Amino acid sequence: MSLGAVINGVESREKTLTVFDPPSASVVEELKEYFASQRVSIREGSASGGPDGFAVLSENDNVLTAVDLRSLTVPLRRKIGERTGFSRLLEHLDGTTFASYDIGQMVAASREIEDRAWRAKVGTLHAGFQRVDAFEAQSKVYTQLGKTDLDIHAYAAPTGEFEDIPGVTSHIVDTDEIANSWFVVYDGGGAASDKCALLAEERGNQKFYGLWTYDPDIVDSILSHLGAQYAAPT
Repeated sequence: MSLGAVINGVESREKTLTVFDPPSASVVEELKEYFASQRVSIREGSASGGPDGFAVLSENDNVLTAVDLRSLTVPLRRKIGERTGFSRLLEHLDGTTFASYDIGQMVAASREIEDRAWRAKVGTLHAGFQRVDAFEAQSKVYTQLGKTDLDIHAYAAPTGEFEDIPGVTSHIVDTDEIANSWFVVYDGGGAASDKCALLAEERGNQKFYGLWTYDPDIVDSILSHLGAQYAAPT
């Protein structure tokens, strides 16, 4: 069992995002660029006699969710607690893998997991950002999270000393797995439906391959591994 084994055990399933009557071609291009490294096909459509400027995410013939295109233009580097159309899309991309995510995309995906933990304000949140300086770049977010009743654990390879953030327990771990893995895992605070995780490996210079999931069993397997391997509470 390893974090990499969890990633490899998730089967990718392609989904389709159909963009109906976009206000400009740039909207479609931006979406294609954002989802280029994920198994999401972007198509254009026209809603004759219906509303325009919306997008529908589907798998085979099943509609998963629909969002207003205006909500997709909100910057991805949002604040904790700020919900966007991307939040709804990501919740329905559970069980798909992504490849070649850059730092910005990883931060955006991490924010979705952190946001769910912040809204619940209870439970345990585990975050691994490979290096201490990468975690400290998110210190404002974790200072805010630390003011709740969350039990927060941060992991990094021995590249420096963690900044002391109230409510955050730091773990300096000298393993290749921690040095190469970016993860944010929330145990749901007692609610199985709130369990979620982002898990990725760096494969290439600041390019990541991994998954996010809302499957309680997958989340539990990640938490169990962290507890068994690094003696951290789960």
